Amino acid sequence: MTTTVLSLPSGADALARPFRLLSLKSKPSPAPDAPVRRISSQALLHGERELVIQHQGSEYHLRLTRNDKLILTK
Repeated sequence: MTTTVLSLPSGADALARPFRLLSLKSKPSPAPDAPVRRISSQALLHGERELVIQHQGSEYHLRLTRNDKLILTK
């Protein structure tokens, strides 16, 4: 594992200048004009108020509140 230490510019005008952080990992490019899949909360919950989603060995709870809001917790 390689660690790189970057120093920030000093001086009064250093914070006024914009800067960018660059990632060394390449990001996969999204498919152009790929449609996003949509599903209604009613179709997910099937009339219930809670749904358990399993993801990478963990369980997440999607709950419908009294105010008809959705909350996702681990």
